[in-house]
Amino acid sequence: MNNLAENNGNQAASHNETTIGREIAAEPGATAEHGATAEHGATAEPGATAEPGAAAEPGATAEPGAAAEPGITAEPGITAEPGITAALRETAALRETAAPGITAAPGATAEEAAARQPVWQPELAEMARRHEYAQRLGGAENIARQHASGRLTVRERIDLLLDEGSFHEIGAFTGTASYDEQGNLLDVSPSSIVMGNGRIDRRKVFVVGDDFTVRGGSSESASPEKMVYAERMACDWRMPLIRLVNTAGGSIKLLEKNQSTKIPGYAQWPIGRMLGVVPVVGAALGACAGLGALRVAHSHFSVMVKGSSQVFAAGPSVVTPGVKEEVSNEELGGSAVHARGSGLVDNEAVDEQDACRQIAAFLSYLPSSVFQLPPRKQTDDDPARMEEQLASIVPRERRRVYRMRSILELVFDKGSLFEMGRYYARSVITMFGTINGYPVGIMANDPMMSAGALSDSASDKIIRFVDMCDTFHLPVVNFVDQPGVSVGSAAEEKGTVRKALRAMMAIQQVSVPWCTFFVRRCFGLAGCAWGPDDGRSNIRYAWPSAYWGSIPVEGGVEAAYKRELAASGNAEERRLELVDYYRRFESPFRTAERFRIEEIIDPRSTRPLLAEWAEDAYGLLPGQLGVKGRTMRV
Repeated sequence: MNNLAENNGNQAASHNETTIGREIAAEPGATAEHGATAEHGATAEPGATAEPGAAAEPGATAEPGAAAEPGITAEPGITAEPGITAALRETAALRETAAPGITAAPGATAEEAAARQPVWQPELAEMARRHEYAQRLGGAENIARQHASGRLTVRERIDLLLDEGSFHEIGAFTGTASYDEQGNLLDVSPSSIVMGNGRIDRRKVFVVGDDFTVRGGSSESASPEKMVYAERMACDWRMPLIRLVNTAGGSIKLLEKNQSTKIPGYAQWPIGRMLGVVPVVGAALGACAGLGALRVAHSHFSVMVKGSSQVFAAGPSVVTPGVKEEVSNEELGGSAVHARGSGLVDNEAVDEQDACRQIAAFLSYLPSSVFQLPPRKQTDDDPARMEEQLASIVPRERRRVYRMRSILELVFDKGSLFEMGRYYARSVITMFGTINGYPVGIMANDPMMSAGALSDSASDKIIRFVDMCDTFHLPVVNFVDQPGVSVGSAAEEKGTVRKALRAMMAIQQVSVPWCTFFVRRCFGLAGCAWGPDDGRSNIRYAWPSAYWGSIPVEGGVEAAYKRELAASGNAEERRLELVDYYRRFESPFRTAERFRIEEIIDPRSTRPLLAEWAEDAYGLLPGQLGVKGRTMRV
């Protein structure tokens, strides 16, 4: 991604703009108006002038006092009006000059040179002028206001996100134009949507961004057809779609503009199928209200900037009169609410640069569409590497916890982990990583958060992640330390059992290869969600620290021997005797004797085994390419 250039209130030109030739070269010794230069010492007939942009006759000079039009620049050495950017100089030069590469023949008159211009030169000049209007966005004052709020403009965001020079804009001329009485173009207020295609790490993507400098990016200044076109193009051309969202939402003034209301919705928007075809990213880069909130949430990965992004169905101006609640934008929909609370947004970014880095990282694990395999990455990490720490990382004392992320860092390729939703439903970890360069989806319980129990929110997190991995053919690795479903009155009020059942069903429906490592506990209904158990050959390994069952021994003793313990003279001593007796049956070796666990492994061999599994898994994936039978559940 390229660095942002300094912006003094004027926007850099879009990367796809074509610069049409700057001037008609004059014969040596001649000069002409509008930026043409003459050979030193040349003279002309008194008072003779050349047509604008054309070469003069040999020996002719421009009329005394003639000068280039203000703000129009020519070749090096000619200065421009202060504040006009290089891109605007190029497009301005187009309006005043002839076609590229056209030069005056020796002895040609200005009229003859002008006759050699393209037939459609006036229209080409108007194209350049309209490009200028598009580049100016909502004007210098609104751009300054956007910068003062600590936010980038939509074009700066696109430059930051994409590979340098790769952006090809589509629909730059969309907007509201004004004309004089003769029908000549006076001005254009551009649409508040900028879209086109470009590349991230040389891979093609489609990007659509809101321009908050044009009426706050509201629907009043937007073109719904343009937004829908972007989504359809991404889906039909099988490119990842990135939405850079920053919009105030709907506007009541739209009723006056259209002289009618409409039933909500957008015709031909492939909202139902596109999550099953291409990766979709929603980036909240400012206020995102109404449709903006939907476009952020309707994605495989979403990110918002801490302190400067808010996502809500309706802002405070609607909330206060509607439900009598006084609340700020940040209190209503900031990252503390959605990236660290509700889970509506996956990740939090420290700034817009960080958001763009996260978007690029996320996409690097996924194929461009479901018709391709995830791209294998280069790595120099030895697939046979064995880490001594793994043999002791799980404490023998069951009440002591450990860092599950440390296990993942030791097993997968170094520096390859990318976590989604870290601050939501924290009892379960969901991330991408690579093993010997092969991208995989990773799930794990975090014993440091609610003991790793399956809560209602953790179930939702699992459903969404598993659906995404299955959609884009990412094999899944699950590190299990599952004590069971969350219990208690609060859990029951949230219908946690139903949510846990939905998570289990989502796992059962996947078709990608699945590998499970039982690290410690696996109990109850939540324990059933270790992986698909439908007869397919999904690989399972157990560490010697693992134990499982329908109910933990401690809780089972309390339930089964309640009366005996109550009548005992020393209830605690008797309880410990019973626990010690039943624990002997929890040994994973007893389960292995009956072939109910396929292998118990040295934890240090986890990475080599997983690397071999990943290679085999990717050998199966070509037969699964294409759209799945169901779309990802958001």
